[in-house]
Amino acid sequence: MSGIQALREKRAAVAQQMKQLLNDTEGKKWEASHQEKYDAMVAEIDEIDGRIANIEKMLQVEASNEQRVGSKMAEFGISADHAQAAIEEEKKLLAAWARSGRDGLNEEARRLQAERYSHIVNVMSTGVGSEGGYTVAREVVRSISEAMAEYGGMRRVANILRTDSGAPMDYPTSDGTSEEGELIGENQPATGLDISFGTVPLLSYKFSSKIIAVPFELLQDSAVDIEAHLQGRIEQRLGRATNRYFTTGTGTGEPNGAVTAAAAGVVGATGQTTSVTFNDLSNLEHSVDPAYRGNASFMFHDTTLRELKKMKDAQNRPLWLAGHDVAEPDTIHGYRYVINQQMPQMAANAKSILFGDFSRYTIRDVMAMMLFRMTDSKFVEKGQVGFLAWMRSGGTLTDAGGAIKYYQNSAT
Repeated sequence: MSGIQALREKRAAVAQQMKQLLNDTEGKKWEASHQEKYDAMVAEIDEIDGRIANIEKMLQVEASNEQRVGSKMAEFGISADHAQAAIEEEKKLLAAWARSGRDGLNEEARRLQAERYSHIVNVMSTGVGSEGGYTVAREVVRSISEAMAEYGGMRRVANILRTDSGAPMDYPTSDGTSEEGELIGENQPATGLDISFGTVPLLSYKFSSKIIAVPFELLQDSAVDIEAHLQGRIEQRLGRATNRYFTTGTGTGEPNGAVTAAAAGVVGATGQTTSVTFNDLSNLEHSVDPAYRGNASFMFHDTTLRELKKMKDAQNRPLWLAGHDVAEPDTIHGYRYVINQQMPQMAANAKSILFGDFSRYTIRDVMAMMLFRMTDSKFVEKGQVGFLAWMRSGGTLTDAGGAIKYYQNSAT
C-alpha cells in the first residue's frame, strides 16, 4: 500500500503544480513556455497513472476475494476461515469441471465435499446440468459484474440494481425539477400538487460471452488458475458487450442506451463536424437543470478527450486539469469525466458528448449466470475445449426531467 500511496502523493504534487500554473497565469497571456511546462506535467501524470492502475488491478483481485469471503460468512453464518475454505472448494470444483467436464465431478469427490462441509447448508450452490451447464455462484456473478466496469464506462457511474429473476418490471420515474411549495396565509388551506410519477419498463436481455476456446494444454497444466482465466475473459467480453448497449442501445429489443435516451442539449455550429468549442461546453452544462449538476459529469470517447485536452478557455489556458486524488478527479471545464469507448467519436451528426447525472441511468443485472462446456468435434479437431457464458442484463434512463443531455456535432 505504501508504494501506491507514494505514487498518489507524487501525482498530487504534480497536479498542485499544474493548478498553480493556471492560477498564476489567470488574467495574463498564456505563453509558449507555459504550454511547455503544462505538457510536461501532463506527460508525468499519465506515466504515474499507468503505474497506479497496475497496482490497483492487483488490489482489486484481493478485494474481490475478501468480498467473496464476506458474502459466504454472511450467508451461512460461518467464520472467515471456513468461508475461505468453502471458496477454495468451489474453485476446485469449477477447475475440475473445466478440465474434465462432468467426469471431473465424480460421486466420491461430491461425497467427500458433503462430509467436510455438512455443517454448511447448501454451501456449494453451484451445480452441473444435464447439458454440461454450470450455475455460477452468486458472489462470483457479483464479482464479475463489478469487474465489468473496467471494460466500459456506464457501470462506473450508473445505478446498479441486482435481481434474482429476469421478470419484466416497471421502474418508477418522476420529474421534480418544476415542483415548488407555497406561502399561504393563516388558517388558509394548502394547495394540492399531484406529483408527476411515471414508469419505464426495466427489462432484462440475454447476453453471451461468445465461445471461449481453451487449448488442451492450458487445461492440463495444473499450475494455471483456470477459474481466473475464464472469469477474466467473461468479464472482458460481457463488460464490453453490455456497455455498448447501455451506451447506444435503441431500446427496441435491446437496452435503451444513455445516448438514445438523452435529451438534446447543444448542436454544434456549421463546420463543427469533428470539434466542439468552449462555449458549446458551457451551453451544454447549463442545458441541464441545476438540480442535476451537483452529481454531473461528462462522458465521451477517448479520442474526444484527446481533442478536449487541446482546448483553451477565453484566456487561452487549457481546460483539462489533473485532480489531486480520487475525491478530486481530473476535470474538463471543472467537471469530472468518464471515458467510454462505446461513445460515438466526433463526426457529422454524432452525439459525441454526454453531460449530466448518470446515476439516473439504471442497470439491472440478473444474479444468475450459466457457463457451458463444449467438447464436440469442431473443438477437438483443434485441440480445444469451448466455454460459453450466458447472463441477463438491461438498462434504461429512469428519469423524466432531463438528467442527461447531449452535444451533437454539426451535419456539415
